[in-house]
Amino acid sequence: MNPHHTFRPNLTPCGRTRREFLWQAGAGFAGLGLLDILLRDGFFPSAQAAPVAQSPLAPRAPHFPTKAKHVIFLFMNGAPSQVDTFDPKPELAKHHGQPYAGKVKAVGSNGRPVGYLMQSPFEFKAHGQSGLPISSLFPYTSKFADDICVLRSMYTDTAAHASGCLQMNTGSIFIGRPSLGAWLSYGLGTMNAALPSFVVMTDPRGGPIGSASNWTGGYMPAAYQGTLFRSKGNPLLDLATPEGVSPRAQRRSLDLLAELNEQHRRERPQESELAARILSYELAYQMQTSAASVVDLKDEPAATRELYGLDQPLTADFGTKCLLARRLIEKGVRFVQLYSGGGHLEDTWDGHSDCIRNHTLHAGETDKPIAALIADLKRTGLWDETLLVWGGEFGRTPTSEGVGKPGRDHNWHGFSMWLAGGGVKGGQAIGATDELGFEAVEERHHVSDLHATLLHLMGLDHEKLTYFYQGLEQRITGVRGEVIRKALT
Repeated sequence: MNPHHTFRPNLTPCGRTRREFLWQAGAGFAGLGLLDILLRDGFFPSAQAAPVAQSPLAPRAPHFPTKAKHVIFLFMNGAPSQVDTFDPKPELAKHHGQPYAGKVKAVGSNGRPVGYLMQSPFEFKAHGQSGLPISSLFPYTSKFADDICVLRSMYTDTAAHASGCLQMNTGSIFIGRPSLGAWLSYGLGTMNAALPSFVVMTDPRGGPIGSASNWTGGYMPAAYQGTLFRSKGNPLLDLATPEGVSPRAQRRSLDLLAELNEQHRRERPQESELAARILSYELAYQMQTSAASVVDLKDEPAATRELYGLDQPLTADFGTKCLLARRLIEKGVRFVQLYSGGGHLEDTWDGHSDCIRNHTLHAGETDKPIAALIADLKRTGLWDETLLVWGGEFGRTPTSEGVGKPGRDHNWHGFSMWLAGGGVKGGQAIGATDELGFEAVEERHHVSDLHATLLHLMGLDHEKLTYFYQGLEQRITGVRGEVIRKALT
């Protein structure tokens, strides 16, 4: 007899009272049905047989047929001014130098002084058969006015650069959410297993505020996060095989490592990120040849170098990034993000002190390369399957920052972005800000609408592209988001 058992009458042979036995038996039978349902839904991954490791980036079919297969996001870090780029405001010229007396109160952020209304110093002209107005900042890009769809009525939820970049990239102002490139990699996989699905190239002056949070995989497996290419020197380090190691020896080492890792993974089937980490070793090996050939531009013809401005100090950096982007999508990379502007203030499009000089510099660095990219995509037949996105985290105020100073403050109430390429109806402007350019007032579109539209153009329904996390089916658009139908062909 167990010395720790006290005598209890009416015990069943299992050592429980009849009442306890009946209660537990009843609950147990009900639990069997629940257990079966949960197992069918895959709620208990550890209870399933360990599957053969499959790449998280294996190609997947879109929700519906579409033209676009790749995205190149031209991120103008620091927030370009809509009234100086793609949203002309004649009323600003009429009221230039006068105090602002409108209803928008969110001016003078962070205690900055609010000056007078300031007209744009850049001339707007109608371009192309569509007559789309574009400022003199973009003499090269304006040649493709009939291919560009300007969204003039964008708005967002924050006036700070860090949270603004996060929301533009991840749909949320909070750190830890998957970025747009990660969602596309998760939804569609890659088209080339020897290269990353998602590549990011930052500015040599520094990355955006928030750094890797802008291209993270968030709560998804690490395989979906962006791969950062360096801005200076060789875009990727350690591509060459170490001296004294033959290709055969390296291959055997990787095969042994894969075998040991697979044994480790079978014992931990519930570790969702483990397969991605294991497969990253193989991807790194494949990139030694594939990536090395993509980033090597020395054999590009002189005409291509001239087209992108590779030999001109002003355009060399962004031109190189644009050319690399074209070569990457040509090899099947799904999402490429290029940053113009890095660090803080005048090193970005954040023209607080002198918006005129600031935008002249940054537009000059990017205009010719972007036009070259458009022309090259058309030449190579990639245009219809590549979606281009241009814009920053928000816009800028139509007022000066301080009396007599040509800077502009942050404006998240109304700003411009543009789309072009696969599935986009060009030669048009959608929506409008008020007569001074402060607030989106016609066909207003939140950042979530932009994300829903980009996913739609890539063949994905933003309401169906979900990832189960923290008990919820998460999506990049959250509880809102509508496709901007007018932007579609």
